[in-house]
Amino acid sequence: MLTFYDMGLSDSLTRATANMGFEETTPIQEQTIPLVMAGRDIIGQAQTGTGKTAAFGIPLVEKIEVKTDAVKGLVVTPTRELAVQVAEEINRIGQFKGVRALPIYGGQDINRQIRALKNKPQIIVGTPGRLMDHMRRRTIRLQQVAVVVLDEADEMLNMGFKEDIENILRDVPEERQTLLFSATMPQPIQGLARNYMKDPELIRIKTREVTVPNTEQNYYEVHDKQKFDVLCRLLDIQSPELAIIFGRTKRRVDELFEALNKRGYSAEAIHGDLTQAKRDSVLRHFREGSTEILVATDVAARGLDISGVTHVYNFDIPQDPEGYVHRIGRTGRAGKPGLAVTFVTPRELGQLRLIEQVTKKKMVRKHVPTINEAIEGQQRLAVEKLLQVVEEGETHQYNKLAAGLLEETDSVSLLAAALKLLTKEPDTTQVRLTEETSWRMRKPAFDKRERQGFQRKGAHKGGRPHNKGQRQAKKFGF
Repeated sequence: MLTFYDMGLSDSLTRATANMGFEETTPIQEQTIPLVMAGRDIIGQAQTGTGKTAAFGIPLVEKIEVKTDAVKGLVVTPTRELAVQVAEEINRIGQFKGVRALPIYGGQDINRQIRALKNKPQIIVGTPGRLMDHMRRRTIRLQQVAVVVLDEADEMLNMGFKEDIENILRDVPEERQTLLFSATMPQPIQGLARNYMKDPELIRIKTREVTVPNTEQNYYEVHDKQKFDVLCRLLDIQSPELAIIFGRTKRRVDELFEALNKRGYSAEAIHGDLTQAKRDSVLRHFREGSTEILVATDVAARGLDISGVTHVYNFDIPQDPEGYVHRIGRTGRAGKPGLAVTFVTPRELGQLRLIEQVTKKKMVRKHVPTINEAIEGQQRLAVEKLLQVVEEGETHQYNKLAAGLLEETDSVSLLAAALKLLTKEPDTTQVRLTEETSWRMRKPAFDKRERQGFQRKGAHKGGRPHNKGQRQAKKFGF
């Protein structure tokens, strides 16, 4: 594997990569950076966690002249979180050269963004909707853009941004360089490449190269109504330091978050309906560890780069293998072990086998834990906490009190009482989750027009949804 020094980068860029802790290039970086520096259009098929931000960020910063007052680079992302994180990484890459990136996204005061734009950033990182707002206001001018990056392109199409992306691409110069990154390559992505890219070079990082080797992958076969109780037992047994639980829909995420809090777990939820202030607050609490469990939809979790996640729970099985790889990539990072748990209903076993086939990784089937095992797990955790306090040795102020208690009560009874106080007893508070319809595995994600076509297909003259496809569309919330 090449080092960044071997790639012939400028001193300011090699210094920045060293300062960021980068040593060797990842496969996507090794293949992409030289081609981008040579001026080629690129299609990169790679998952989150492969280092693709640096793969386009390093050559983008290298190619930009510091003294320019115009926007020379444009990165389009599907979510606010990803826009912020990409801009932060580009700013770290450009810190010694003096190249600056500004994140532009919905949910933040547009006037604040307009004021920030007056500082003349050379690179804009934005979500499609807010970029279009600035283009209409003429507060962002793209006439001198030399490089355009479409990051997580499949997710942007899935969210219905196809027309916005096309409008943005039509507004930048035709002689630009275009870089497109996507986890999957459905037909709409291929159409974008044909219409807006010039002889692009395809770089494909295979799934087996991006599955996390340090992540143990297990599954539990359970009926939908059993999932939540099994989840709580696993949380009691495994005691994750930081965990992400993935739900299929916003409704599912909200219900899971409320149910977990009813049973005494420290959990918060994140999905597309939250305000930006609330999303920032939730992520800050999770990063700081004041919240131990983050319940999220796939879209909301796109681009999240949170270190220290020990467990990922797929409460609902992902709709495609790529989504599975994306989810479990949240744990097992930086050489640390991680655990990915997937709940599968009997009808979803076929989806599980397809994921195993694509990822070339066999998941281990585990037996559903009993309540007694959950109690034993909490007792074990109480013992570990007690022993940790003993090892730390900061108990001298309690020695006199302990000696007095031992004169009145035997040591075994006292220790048993302490363990009882420290042990979290399993909570059986009744909760109700709306049953979700199982996904059928499919290759491309629906874009806006496909969703509309799905709804119209087979519609009755009187408007009553009698077609199976239309009934499914209604269930899935399209």
